[in-house]
Amino acid sequence: MIRFSEEKSLCFDDILLVPQHSDIATRSDIDISMHGYGFPIVASPMDTVCEWEMAARISSYNGIGIIHRYMDTSERLFQIEQAAIMTHNKDGIGVGLSSLECFDTQFIDDAIELGCNWFCIDTANGHGEAAIKAVAHLRAWYPGINIMVGNVSTSNGFAKLADAGADAVRVGIGGGATCKTRIITGHGIPTLQSIIDCAEYKDHNPTNTLIVADGGIRNSGDIVKAFAAGADLVMLGSMLAGTEESPGKVVDGYKIFRGMASRDAQIDWRGKVSVDEGITTKVPYKGLVRDTFEQIMGGIRSGCSYTGVNKLSDLSTHAIYTEVSSLSVNESRPHAEAK
Repeated sequence: MIRFSEEKSLCFDDILLVPQHSDIATRSDIDISMHGYGFPIVASPMDTVCEWEMAARISSYNGIGIIHRYMDTSERLFQIEQAAIMTHNKDGIGVGLSSLECFDTQFIDDAIELGCNWFCIDTANGHGEAAIKAVAHLRAWYPGINIMVGNVSTSNGFAKLADAGADAVRVGIGGGATCKTRIITGHGIPTLQSIIDCAEYKDHNPTNTLIVADGGIRNSGDIVKAFAAGADLVMLGSMLAGTEESPGKVVDGYKIFRGMASRDAQIDWRGKVSVDEGITTKVPYKGLVRDTFEQIMGGIRSGCSYTGVNKLSDLSTHAIYTEVSSLSVNESRPHAEAK
C-alpha cells in the first residue's frame, strides 16, 4: 500500500485560529462577500435541504441554492421557475451522471430559460472519468453557464475537474452529518485537509475554479476555518436542515434529515438500494432560515475581526492556526451547558 503523505491530515477540531491584533471598530462593517456573492454560502442539493423555498431564500441573501435532482423533469423545472419568480435571481439545479441528465440538452435549455445558471453535476466521486468528461461536455456545449461538480478530496481530483472546465468543485468526501462513506468504504480525507491541499494547488497553479467546502461543517466556527483554509464558498446541509424553508413537514417538533446515499433516500428516488452510505435522522425544527443565516453571517464577521481583517476575502492570507489536543473540544464548549 502506497503512503499518500507523510503529513498528518487535519480535521476542523484539530485546529483553532489564533486571535490577532485588530483595529476593526465594528463587526457590522466587515465585508463577507466572496466572488460576487454577498453571502458565500451554498445550500446543498439534498431532498431535505433545498427545494425552491430554500433556493429563493438564500438567493435573496445573494447566496446560491442548488435544488436537488431527485424529482422528475417537470417537477424540477417547476422548482427552478418558482425560485426565479420569488427572487428574480438565478439559482442552481443538481444533475446526475447515472441517467446522463447532464447530456440532456433539452432539459438544460429549459432550465436556462427558466432562470437557472448553476448546474451541479452531483456525484459521489467527482474524481471519476465520467464526471470529468461530463464537465468537458457541458463546457463545450454551454460556455456561458456555471458548472459545479463534486465531490473530490484531493488536489489531483480538483485539478482534473478544473482543467475540464468546472467553475466550482465541491471538496470533501465522507465528512457529512448523514454520511457513512468513510465507514463503509474506508476512503476519505478530513475535509479541512482537503481544502488546504486544494488551496495550496491553486496557489501554485492559478485558476478561477472555486473551492466549495462541503462536509463536516457543524457551526459558524467551522465555516470560518474553511474560509481561512482557502475555501471560496461553503456548502451547508445539516445547518440548514430543520428550518421552515427546508423540504418536509414538522412532526412533533422535528423534521427529517437524511443523506442522499441513505437507504431511505435511495428507495424513494430509485426504488432500490445499491450501497447504504448514509443515515436518516431527525433534527429539531429551527424556524425561519433567516435566523440561521443571520447567525452564520454574524459568526463569519466575528471570525474575521479576531484575525484582524475587514474583508472575508483577506482571511486566508492572514489567518494563523494552531494545532490543539482533543481535550480542547471540551474546553471550547460553554462549561455551564446542561449535560
